[in-house]
Amino acid sequence: MILSETAPGDDAGSLAGGAPCTRFAPSPTGLLHLGHAHAALVAWSRARGAGGRFVLRIEDIDPQRCRAAYAEAILDDLAWLGLEWEQPVLVQSAHLAAYGAVLDQLREEGLLYPCFCSRAAVLAEQVEALGAPHRAPDGAVLYPGTCRRLDRSLAAERIAGGAPHVLRLDMQAALARVRGTSLFYEDADAPPATRRVACRPEAFGDLVLGRCDVPASYHLCVTHDDWRQGVSLVTRGEDLRPATDVHRLLQALLGWAAPAYAHHRVLRDADGRRLSKRDGAQTLRAMREAGVSPDLVRARAGFA
Repeated sequence: MILSETAPGDDAGSLAGGAPCTRFAPSPTGLLHLGHAHAALVAWSRARGAGGRFVLRIEDIDPQRCRAAYAEAILDDLAWLGLEWEQPVLVQSAHLAAYGAVLDQLREEGLLYPCFCSRAAVLAEQVEALGAPHRAPDGAVLYPGTCRRLDRSLAAERIAGGAPHVLRLDMQAALARVRGTSLFYEDADAPPATRRVACRPEAFGDLVLGRCDVPASYHLCVTHDDWRQGVSLVTRGEDLRPATDVHRLLQALLGWAAPAYAHHRVLRDADGRRLSKRDGAQTLRAMREAGVSPDLVRARAGFA
């Protein structure tokens, strides 16, 4: 079921508004594994324990990697675990126009510019100039701003000619737009004295918010949909903590209510590697087929 185009009501925003609304937002690029179960159970239990809301979102904006069969499997596995969520489920691929409208707004406000540099070219330029690439907190190579200085008419000609490009956020312009706004996020699990965590989105440079192959970036879609679904407490892995700085900037730019954040531990294998689809982590489906019970899976995920 697809969420309508309506915006959230007064329950959006920080935890001060009452019982939290949490979410689980997997990408259907494979079957769920134990790490996903842990993340889903963290969000579900935080909402259930406080009499709040738990919503589900399918983040399927990448047409090359996402599959409808995996989306169906996600719903099936979560139901098997005993989780329940509000209907309807938000499926991102059904709302590309909404993300496009946000990109149009940022472009009209002079906060986006087209970039024609390939990833390989950006990496090569950094290596040539600096000897080694400078990276953002999430590991991405920092963009030096080459196309930010490109003549607008020349850029328009290249786009009209079909030149591949991405849309980058002009970080300097964005920070100037929110100057005077204290950028921080509320750490829901920290003591009151240290609950406000300062954000430094400038460390990410001019990050990509839109592509030709994927209509909008993870950063844009996730902040838009958290606002849209009225999420007031975002629970996610500790590995995603750096991205919160970018998300708070986008929320400030677009006037979206800021949720609180709780970053939980990331499950790892015997070698200390984060459980991932790419590394072949055992799936919940394989456990089910092997006769493992939902109770045992929940216990293995840290929820006995």
